[in-house]
Amino acid sequence: MADNDQVTALDLPMADPLPEATRKYFDVCQDKLGMVPNVLKAYAFDIAKLDAFTAMYNDLMLAHSGLSKLEREMIAVAVSSVNKCYYCLTAHGAAVRQLSGDPALGEMMVMNWRAADLDARQGAMLHFAEKVTKASHEITESDRQALRDAGFTDRDIFDIASVAGFFNMSNRVASAIDMRPNPEYHAQAR
Repeated sequence: MADNDQVTALDLPMADPLPEATRKYFDVCQDKLGMVPNVLKAYAFDIAKLDAFTAMYNDLMLAHSGLSKLEREMIAVAVSSVNKCYYCLTAHGAAVRQLSGDPALGEMMVMNWRAADLDARQGAMLHFAEKVTKASHEITESDRQALRDAGFTDRDIFDIASVAGFFNMSNRVASAIDMRPNPEYHAQAR
């Protein structure tokens, strides 16, 4: 593997051979995204871990929710910005650019979501996600009520907390193993 194709600093070879279901999933990624995200390759040394990761990701980011796909990606970026996760800022910053159709929004979100021109709902959501990241033990009923006042249901609050929690976990793993984003992300939706 060439240096610019490095997935992680760790030498975790993909399972060989990949199970048929995993190969098919990677083929779908290749067809839809033009690449297999390095996060999937990084987990592919242990198919059970890969399956657990993708099941949780797909549930949180793609399943039915009162949060839009863009809002979930915004949470991913806001959390990743606090955690300074290079992989997720690059990958999910590209997703915000693509879903919003606004390259500047993706860049603002990566640097400081408060610089973006967001509505009150999005601001409340990101403030809460940031607090989950920095000091979840300090969240009180007034924090949850602020989300309700912005139009979120209790189910939405659970989803905001779950997406924030997932990216806090994945940011820490990505940073700890020096997971590198696919180079393709850098040019997407610009």
